[in-house]
Amino acid sequence: MAQPYSFAHDTYAREVADRFAALTDGEESGVTVSVAGRLMLVRPQGKLAFATLRDSTGEVQLFALSAVTESFEAFTRLSIGDWVGATGEVVRTRRGELSVKVSTFSVLAETTLGFGDKWHGITDPDIRYRHREADLWANPETRVALDRRHALIRSMRERLWARNFVEVETPILNVVPSGGNAKRFVTHHNALDNDLYLRIAPELWLKRLVVGGYERVFEIGRLFRNEGISPRHNPEFTTVELYAAYLDYMDLMALTEQLVADCVRDVLGTTSITYQGRELEMGAPWRRASMAELVSEKIGRDVSVHSQPDVLRALLADAGEPLPPPSWGPGKLLEELFGAVCEPDQWNPTFVLDYPVEVSPLARRHRSDPELTERFEVFCVGRELANGFSELTDPVDQRARFEEQARARAEGDDEAMAVDEDYVHALEYGLPPTAGLGIGIDRLAMILADASNIREVIAFPTLKPLS
Repeated sequence: MAQPYSFAHDTYAREVADRFAALTDGEESGVTVSVAGRLMLVRPQGKLAFATLRDSTGEVQLFALSAVTESFEAFTRLSIGDWVGATGEVVRTRRGELSVKVSTFSVLAETTLGFGDKWHGITDPDIRYRHREADLWANPETRVALDRRHALIRSMRERLWARNFVEVETPILNVVPSGGNAKRFVTHHNALDNDLYLRIAPELWLKRLVVGGYERVFEIGRLFRNEGISPRHNPEFTTVELYAAYLDYMDLMALTEQLVADCVRDVLGTTSITYQGRELEMGAPWRRASMAELVSEKIGRDVSVHSQPDVLRALLADAGEPLPPPSWGPGKLLEELFGAVCEPDQWNPTFVLDYPVEVSPLARRHRSDPELTERFEVFCVGRELANGFSELTDPVDQRARFEEQARARAEGDDEAMAVDEDYVHALEYGLPPTAGLGIGIDRLAMILADASNIREVIAFPTLKPLS
């Protein structure tokens, strides 16, 4: 049977179920429809044959009879996994199954691999992630997870549009690796004979648009970090980054908790959810506490960015952490101590405030303590979910921070940033008071899909190639 170039498909499985729910056992509707999808089950029974057809909305039964169905024998030889288009009357069988009584059908694509028992669920993670096209059919929960991710992105985009943010696109190939502290991917542009870097973050480009007069901008897109793979990390991942002129980090916290709560409600219908068997409240307001406050609470003594480095090193040792490099100052040591003793305990969304300058090269200094910045990170279910701050607008201070990053890189910190002269030049044109936010789409999607592994919410996660 030749494979057709198209099929006049006019009805989905869910529509059949909804539209003809009132049919009684043995009743015929008199309505002819054309459905299409993949066969999940084929059961020949003499002069009858039944098949389960699944499309993007659900499943519907195909009911074939030798006296009614054209090429009935060919229908009985269909294989599980074949793509089929079928036309016929909607009926309910005497056994109560809503069905399409097939008059004609076409094989739209044959499966040549043979799915066999995999239709009962693929359990091997490598097969699931490497061949997502099979996983999607064998494990319907995979489609649920990805659909929730897509619904989240749609909601995020529409919620930002409603707040008068303009969606923009910025370069993925960068001459200078900046915008965040991370190891970068390097490629080479032949025509320019110059190395380029896959972007770590779009931050500096977006702020240049604010300099140019776009008061509210955002971008949803892929970032790339040449780092390890884990249940929480993939080398390429998706974020939403937004920047708003005239706001500070206090304004931004109010926007963040409301934006995320709205998106969660859009996708799940509620902000009171369960994640990995534990209750989780995503609704506003969220707790706000400084990094120093949270660490002090946990260890039972007051510490801050003003603590002596030797004290912080000793506390890190007590927490079982490896000896930090001698170049680390109290700011970096405090952040490391927070990660060791506090981060896993942050279950409900929490704003962790007032990060040290040492670990915040793009954030504005705190108005009441020059050793701190007006920066927050959101931690939820024991992991970082978002990062935001009052943006550094002073080009002199920004150059000094970049130069400090460059010195750290020269001393062996391969995650430190380089000096971005073009960005400093942009700041010299004048950046108004601005607040910026980045939210990890993949990690938020994990919460919405109740997934413990980031690969569950990325259609095609990064895998080691098969040799």
